[in-house]
Amino acid sequence: MKPLRFNLVSVPRLLFLGFSFSYLTSPAMAANPSFDCRKVKDSSIEKMICADNELAKLDLKLAAVYAAASKKAVNERPPVLKAEQRGWVKGRNECWTNKRDCVDESYRRRIAELQAKYRLVSANGPVTFICDDNPKNEVVATFFQTEPPTLVAERGDQVSLMYLQKSGSGAKYQGRNESLWEHQGEAAITWGYGSKEMKCKKR
Repeated sequence: MKPLRFNLVSVPRLLFLGFSFSYLTSPAMAANPSFDCRKVKDSSIEKMICADNELAKLDLKLAAVYAAASKKAVNERPPVLKAEQRGWVKGRNECWTNKRDCVDESYRRRIAELQAKYRLVSANGPVTFICDDNPKNEVVATFFQTEPPTLVAERGDQVSLMYLQKSGSGAKYQGRNESLWEHQGEAAITWGYGSKEMKCKKR
């Protein structure tokens, strides 16, 4: 009777394959946000971010975008970026209803805002719209490939950041008190609270 022979090489190989498989199929390690989770208060928005992998990734992304914006804002006068960021954090922390979705949207809109305002992503334009058949009444829009998509519109010395909204046709952007709804080379633009809609065409 021949003695049994074991393939000693196969044992560590199997162990390695087993380790590799468990590593590939195990849940991804949770991301850490840009702040220290050990120092946050219980029941705070920061605590929720620390426990949510996607929110933590958004926080890291915002930190990177903010750093890039800070480099471009170094000579900004007055220095509004830091003040605006503090205001944004305060607003994020005031999410009370449907907190998770509120915080998620707050991060995505802030990231898009900084990317557009400081020209950190690719853009299309500028595109000039002549409104109400008056060559002096023009709105200049630059479209940015952010998520959600944004545009920065300028009219005289006023500037408005707008976000793409869901619409049945065309592309509708909404800002604080301004909107631009473009369809087939024409646009309906409102500028200012309660203002009359203008009929505009691309120049």
